Amino acid sequence: MKVLVVGGGGREHAICWKLAQSPKVTQLFCAPGNAGIAQVATCVPIKATDVDGMVKWAVENKMDFVMVAPDDPLALGMVDALEAAGIPAFGPRANAAIIEASKAFSKELMKKYNIPTARYETFTDLDKALSYIREQGAPIVVKADGLALGKGVVVASTVEEAETALREMMQDKKFGASGSTVVIEECMVGPEVTVLAFCDGEHLVPMLSSQDHKRAYDGNKGPNTGGMGAFCPSPNYTPEVAEFCVKNIFQPTVAALKAEGRPFKGVIYFGLMLTKDGPRVVEYNARFGDPETQPILSMLDTDLMDIFEACVNSTLDKVDIKWKDGAACCIVLASGGYPVSYQSGYPISGLDEAGKKATVFHAGTKLNDKGEIVNAGGRVLGVTATGADLPDAIAKAYAAAKPISWTDMHMRTDIGKV
Repeated sequence: MKVLVVGGGGREHAICWKLAQSPKVTQLFCAPGNAGIAQVATCVPIKATDVDGMVKWAVENKMDFVMVAPDDPLALGMVDALEAAGIPAFGPRANAAIIEASKAFSKELMKKYNIPTARYETFTDLDKALSYIREQGAPIVVKADGLALGKGVVVASTVEEAETALREMMQDKKFGASGSTVVIEECMVGPEVTVLAFCDGEHLVPMLSSQDHKRAYDGNKGPNTGGMGAFCPSPNYTPEVAEFCVKNIFQPTVAALKAEGRPFKGVIYFGLMLTKDGPRVVEYNARFGDPETQPILSMLDTDLMDIFEACVNSTLDKVDIKWKDGAACCIVLASGGYPVSYQSGYPISGLDEAGKKATVFHAGTKLNDKGEIVNAGGRVLGVTATGADLPDAIAKAYAAAKPISWTDMHMRTDIGKV
């Protein structure tokens, strides 16, 4: 099969790496890809959000299957457009991807179908939103309704901080139209766990649980990022918690979307808070998480192409999905200054040595004119190792990351330990 993966980050590198292991995949392409992905797939210079350009290329080059990884093209209807052109595509159609593209929609869905989540109110008027925050007090959570590169959520510890976040979103248009509507939630307390699940519109198969570290600096301090590291499985996700989540959150979500005429095929990301009153949904995403995908796919023992096809063909219940024993850990190496401002174009050293000890997934890299791999984004690499248990996987990932360096490189030293 000729397969195209849409996207160009660490998540897409992990997906391409896993698909390249499938005997079914004879030719693998990625658009736009990056310097690491180029080692396992042919990169095609088309922006991930260029729906028309992507579909045109896929048709002209006779792709047998397309996997759409990022949130933006899913929300823009890339899967719908590919299907209309006669190409099977993995990922939700736009009317189902709305569970991520609109936080207001997802909160209303959870309320309607009694899926446990935080209390909330939705606002389009700044003054009313400010009044509500002053009534409720802090801590409180402010969320931009639309997509904001994983940065549209502020957990405010003071009323002033919440007011600033509101003004930035609604008045200053920090996230453009995505912040025209905001969702304000109670601040839930407890360990956070992520569970990704394969869906075929009706059936659902959860993957290994994982935990992501969002804050930029050690001790979970600093600004929110797209994720500075992740590990799986989560020790907090016990069999009892898993049973509750499948029965009260996962299956009801898939059934709710189907009942609303929005059957979900692809990957649903369940962001969960394990509160004293039981698990609650923090957020849904309509795709693989990043960097959670890197450790999770490192533990997958089943052909990923088989799973993708089953999701598209609504035969997921016929696939026996197996996982390796042990654990996996991904350490994100970022550009200094991320997520605020950073410099790109610095040559990266130590990649070959690191690659002997672990799998190095590229997120923001490219080749310069001299053929050197340089940093080309905020999150640059995801050094991912598997081990007999979590401490073993963490130790191996950090040992592999040690030889890698470039000017102003930054990483957290406590992934999986806090």
